[in-house]
Amino acid sequence: MSLPVVILLYVVLASMVVMFSIKLADYVDLIDKKSNLSGAFIGGVVLAAVTSLPELFTSVSSVVFLKKPDLVIGNILGSNLFNECILAFLMVIWGRAFAKSVVGKSHTKTTLISLFLFVMMFLATYIGIDFSLLNISIYTVIILVTYAVSIKAMAGDTAENNEECTSSLTMKQIIVRFIIMAVLLVTASILVTFVTDELAAKLNLGATVAGALFLGIATSLPELTSSITLAKKGNFNATVGNIMGSGMFNFTIMALADILHRGGSIYDSDSSKMLVLFGTVATVLVTATLLLKNKSKESEKPAMIYRLLGLAILACYVLFIVLS
Repeated sequence: MSLPVVILLYVVLASMVVMFSIKLADYVDLIDKKSNLSGAFIGGVVLAAVTSLPELFTSVSSVVFLKKPDLVIGNILGSNLFNECILAFLMVIWGRAFAKSVVGKSHTKTTLISLFLFVMMFLATYIGIDFSLLNISIYTVIILVTYAVSIKAMAGDTAENNEECTSSLTMKQIIVRFIIMAVLLVTASILVTFVTDELAAKLNLGATVAGALFLGIATSLPELTSSITLAKKGNFNATVGNIMGSGMFNFTIMALADILHRGGSIYDSDSSKMLVLFGTVATVLVTATLLLKNKSKESEKPAMIYRLLGLAILACYVLFIVLS
């Protein structure tokens, strides 16, 4: 295929991902209002898992079919950095609304765990510290354990969405529609993987850079569109849960890719150093944002501070693009 055709396919598939993601976000908001489940759990686990399905299937495809583990690293870490930029964008645009919103404290715990995992990636890429247990990297074991801890924290969160639901759909109808959109999203995501690999070859890009730029952005479109949709509804608790929960789920995808990969650990990747560095810095800034959010009194609405933190996070992504 020619380069224009590949680009067109990429745009079409990415647009499909956006459309399916918007519908998923609508159904998640309805589930949040109609069920007794924690809003943090719904956003951080249910929606996060679904919007991370593109990363799951593209990463498995990259390891099993394409045999390119570097594409997985770029995809996952690039998606996590891009996801944090989504939150930063929302903070800049809706700074006042974000300042007034209620965000569960469990999201801070999830972000701290994510920061811990980024530090592990730093040790693997910059220092080369890694060892295997039964042919599985110790990082994989740690990731799976920490994800279980984060799920427990979000399930026990008490911050809820108290808005009344006006939809006439029953819970069963909402869940059926949710599943249909999820299947369509997965299908489009698998196709994006192969188109991205072809696009990287046409543009002579390395696997990690291509994964971070094209695959990472394409697979983060569900988080982008669903988060904007939820933010417009004022549901920042589910929004933050979606973004940070997706980041945690993405790390478990990396762990799965390491289990499926038969050529050694996937974590020791020299080509991902810049991505790990700026991903770590961005996560530190997100952690600071949520800590400030938790400590701010009801009368304190530091909207400008949130906007400045958001701009700093966005700068991390810009610097990564420029220096890469």
